[in-house]
Amino acid sequence: MRPDTALATVDLRAVQVEIDGRAVLTDVDVSLSERRIAVIGANGSGKSTFARLLNGLIAPTSGSVRVLGLDAVADRVALRRRVGFVFTNPDAQILMPTPAEDLALSLRGRGRDEIDRRVALALAEHGLSGHADVPSSALSGGQRQMLALASVLITEPDLIVADEPTTLLDLHNARRIGDLLLQQDAPVVLVTHDLELAGRCDTAALFDGGRLADVGDPADLIAWYRRRRA
Repeated sequence: MRPDTALATVDLRAVQVEIDGRAVLTDVDVSLSERRIAVIGANGSGKSTFARLLNGLIAPTSGSVRVLGLDAVADRVALRRRVGFVFTNPDAQILMPTPAEDLALSLRGRGRDEIDRRVALALAEHGLSGHADVPSSALSGGQRQMLALASVLITEPDLIVADEPTTLLDLHNARRIGDLLLQQDAPVVLVTHDLELAGRCDTAALFDGGRLADVGDPADLIAWYRRRRA
């Protein structure tokens, strides 16, 4: 791991996001530097919007977003190269006909020998070697999500942002994906409804009604969230 990526640096100041004239995030001020950051809250609370700010998928309507020292608007191209984003639905992320081709796409611009070597290693590491050349559409849900995650990890990002990556999976595959994310050397921002998984993180950010309600110990925030949603 490169020394300048030992900690995630997420810094939002007075951030507002409006979509189609509706406030989605309001007055978000937060600085996070922990390695494993859980983002929790009810549907529609602003979690996914927060996640998309972190690699420039959306821009704030007002306020500033800095990630890994980069301005998420002015430095969006550079930021997208350093932040890997994992979507809820892998079908939104898998672009090529086969797993081998999809992983190779993530390494475009590198030499052919390096691409072939790293693709083979990634397929083996993630249990996809036997499916390298089968249609990606023929993979199971768990295999497709594993491929989507592998296509991010193969680029060796400095920060991983995962937006509810286990929501569409059964218990076994959800656990596999969650374990893999939390084992990464790179820092991880994990948006999740899986409170057990969130509880394994170093800190948690709780969103409620488009606002950042609190940041702190995952166990404390999860207990508060459970009481509020009971």
